[in-house]
Amino acid sequence: MKELGGTNGLSRRDFLRSGLVFGVGAQALSSGYAAVPDVFARAVLSAKSAAVQNDKVLVMIQLGGGNDGLQTVIPIASSEYRDFRPQLSAAAEKAQPISKDLGLHENLKGIKALYDAGKVAIVQGVGYTNPSFSHFDSIRVWETADPTKRQQDGWLGSAIAKNYDSAGHPLVGCACGSTNVPGMLRDLQATLTVIDDVKTFGFQGGQNVEDVMGTLYKSTPGIYGALFDTAMSTVRDTVAQLRTSSAKYTPKGNYTDKVQLVYSSKNQLAAALQLAAELIVTGTGVKVLHVTLGGFDTHYTELNRHDALMNYLDSAITAFHDDLTAYGMADRVMIATWSEFGRRPKENASGGTDHGTASPIFLIGDGVKGGLYGETPNLAKLDQLGNLSYTVDFRAVYQEILASHLGVDAKEILGQSFDRVPFVKAPA
Repeated sequence: MKELGGTNGLSRRDFLRSGLVFGVGAQALSSGYAAVPDVFARAVLSAKSAAVQNDKVLVMIQLGGGNDGLQTVIPIASSEYRDFRPQLSAAAEKAQPISKDLGLHENLKGIKALYDAGKVAIVQGVGYTNPSFSHFDSIRVWETADPTKRQQDGWLGSAIAKNYDSAGHPLVGCACGSTNVPGMLRDLQATLTVIDDVKTFGFQGGQNVEDVMGTLYKSTPGIYGALFDTAMSTVRDTVAQLRTSSAKYTPKGNYTDKVQLVYSSKNQLAAALQLAAELIVTGTGVKVLHVTLGGFDTHYTELNRHDALMNYLDSAITAFHDDLTAYGMADRVMIATWSEFGRRPKENASGGTDHGTASPIFLIGDGVKGGLYGETPNLAKLDQLGNLSYTVDFRAVYQEILASHLGVDAKEILGQSFDRVPFVKAPA
């Protein structure tokens, strides 16, 4: 478990729960606490209440490496597509049509069924100005919602810090199937939880670590010790809550990975989404989840590798949605995919594609207003570098997720407003 805690957002409720009662005003600090900095005093004396009271949940799926949008939502009627991709265009013959011009990859059968049911929105041509072809830089842009690369906090981390009592409810923001805090969730004022595996979730080092920490606490006086004790109590409570959650949860979706990926370092997306479902259906209070499927940096022999990744993505999402539907919670949860960039329209000499620009985003859930949004990529009008021109600012998608699904002030998070992309049925 990893937690990033901002002391200004620390919930007074935690101190009360731990039996540590602090009054308001000057009497709250005894003479022994006189040198405590204001930041700690404010943490103890202030209570952060959640500004958002709805039951909506967001699950972000990162397609790490740069997913090839043209092999995912395939321009089946484009002669340029076949000219640009003599090998990869074989996928067009087996694609599942969703319009006269476009088809979903053949392995996205579960997502196609959800699309036909009106539960999948596809926003086309999503990107940003002056795109970076660096994985690191472009990931940072998408994580911070800042194309200028000046912002440090993640856009979802900021949303958590400003709208939820994450200190009092450390499972509000979770990364599942990971050992690191995703940049999207980072914010110094947000408390986050990272869960790789519920069965092994706890202190690294086991009980011995708790004993050592207990000794440290006993030798730490005043508010510093109180803050330390609160952090320890929060961790123990979270561990206990997850164990209870695991005991109560029975999956009602088929999360078994029946596909052997060609790409050697596959990520266990199905396991991560099953963990996400567990947190959602057992009432842990989770609001924002992040999971990752890697392997999309397909510079060579892309056809089979991308086929396998699409199958893996589809089976995991389908099982997750089936699970939520069986528990009557599919109307609360929105799934959103993202990737740092798309791929170049022209395949390279190795049967793969290099780093590109615009690509589609999928929004999936019973609360989604399904269909196509944005403009279909025009392969006859590439930019000077031979890449697709974006037509939808990625922050416009974020704005709709924040405002219409989560019900928070999107402008406060993003700093400005964008043209609406109305893929949510009933705005929160």
